Amino acid sequence: MSAAAGGTNSIRDEIITLIGYRGCGKTVIGRQLAEQLGWSFIDTDEVVEENAGRTIREIFQTDGEMAFRKMEAGVLDDALTGRRRVVGVGGGAVLARRNRKAMRAAGECVWLTAPPGELQRRIETDPRSDSRRPNLTNHPGLPEVEAVLQARMPVYEATADHVISTVDRSVEQVVEAVLEKLGVTTRATEES
Repeated sequence: MSAAAGGTNSIRDEIITLIGYRGCGKTVIGRQLAEQLGWSFIDTDEVVEENAGRTIREIFQTDGEMAFRKMEAGVLDDALTGRRRVVGVGGGAVLARRNRKAMRAAGECVWLTAPPGELQRRIETDPRSDSRRPNLTNHPGLPEVEAVLQARMPVYEATADHVISTVDRSVEQVVEAVLEKLGVTTRATEES
C-alpha cells in the first residue's frame, strides 16, 4: 500500500537510504519499510554479490577492499537513481564522500543503531555472516565491532537525517518509528 493511499506523505517520493553498521537491521527493516510504502527495496551488498558472482568476503580476499568499494559505489549510483526506493547500503558505504553526497542528494538518510554488544550478538546469530562478511580489522568479534563503529560514528552522524534505535523493538516497531520520523502516515500507522 502506498503512503499516499493511506494518509499524508510529507517525504519526497524519491529515495530513503538506510545506513548503519552491519547487523543493525538495514535489510530486514528496509524490506518491510518498502513494503509498507509500496516502494521497491534494494540491498546494495546483495546486488554487488549478484553482479560479482561472489560473496563480499570473497571479493575482499581476492580483489581487496578497494575493488569492493569501487563495485559498491557503482551499485549505489544505480540504486540512487529513480524514485520511490528504499536503499539499504553496506556499513562502510558512508566512508566515501561521493557516496555520502549522493545519498543525501537522493533523499532522506536514516541511521539504524544498536550498541556494539547487540550488533555482535546479531552478527553471530546470522548464519550468513561467516560466509559473507569479511573481517574489517585484526581483532574479530566484539573488539572489531567496537573499533569500527567508533571510527565510523562521526560519518554516520554527519550523513544521517534521522537516527533510529533498533534495540528492544520489533521490525514493525522500527518501521513505524522510521515512518514517524519521516512524517509519513499510512493506514497501518494510523491503526496502531
